[in-house]
Amino acid sequence: MKALITGGAGFIGSHLAQRLLDDGWEVVAVDNLSTGSRANVAHLSRRDGFELIIGDIRDKGLMDEWVRRSDVVYHLAAAVGVQLIADSPVHTIETNIGGTEIVLAAANKYGRKILLASSSEVYGKSVAVPFDEDDDFVLGSTSFSRWAYACSKAIDEFLGLAYHQEYGLPVVIGRFFNTIGPRQTGKYGMVVPRFVEAALNGQALEVFGTGEQTRCFCYVGDLVEALVMLMASDTAVGRAYNIGSDEEIAISALADRVIEMTTSRSGKTFIPYDVAYGRPIEDMMRRVPGLSRIRGAIGWRPRTSLEETLALIIEDKRE
Repeated sequence: MKALITGGAGFIGSHLAQRLLDDGWEVVAVDNLSTGSRANVAHLSRRDGFELIIGDIRDKGLMDEWVRRSDVVYHLAAAVGVQLIADSPVHTIETNIGGTEIVLAAANKYGRKILLASSSEVYGKSVAVPFDEDDDFVLGSTSFSRWAYACSKAIDEFLGLAYHQEYGLPVVIGRFFNTIGPRQTGKYGMVVPRFVEAALNGQALEVFGTGEQTRCFCYVGDLVEALVMLMASDTAVGRAYNIGSDEEIAISALADRVIEMTTSRSGKTFIPYDVAYGRPIEDMMRRVPGLSRIRGAIGWRPRTSLEETLALIIEDKRE
């Protein structure tokens, strides 16, 4: 059996590829290396059954060929990271919507089961914490480019569910909450690798905003387990599922935890959002997933604590 992973050289994609290879799958990873890297999958390139294709999901011919040659599709490729989204809104919209249109059309043409990666960003500024999958989306003004990402992922969901309802395409949607682990880069604004790298280098940890905003961080291995289980379930088809941890922590407290665990002498510095991103940015004070739907569907729950995950990341960064 062969699995196609778009964005397969990215942080999450590389971990998913490794898991599927361990389970006996052949894996084809398609990535344009805009945010992914060869280094993420270097350890996989020596394994039988793995192939990395350098290409763009907006290439219809490429996607048609590799979807046809695969049995299932994990569509993870997207423009990600608050910094990238703020800097390149056109790229964000064209990649997330246009690319997904092409991948879904190919999956429908060949009848391939597909998992669409969505995001907790679709909940926008909602304060109905914890977020449940049928909650309303509350998005900000179009003058803030951040909401272009939320809208693009919502359109991806609408399109995937439309293919399921109209054509019977087996589609599963995963709404990823903050996912962390080894091999994640802080280049595009991801907070945990930024904090760990700064602490290990003896630099101040830059906290954007007040630091009172809270997030829930899920170990990438736990998220990958959810993806595999969802794709193996026939009853999961045609619905969206939150995937993340519900262990909540304030960003300022996260910085303190990283400093403590790295035994660093680093301090913290607080930077206003508009200075950090070079433009006004709206942020959410809390982002907590409701997990009852995914527990009921496949019995999944996160098993790795934040403390354990941070220890793995610190060890990886030190190496």
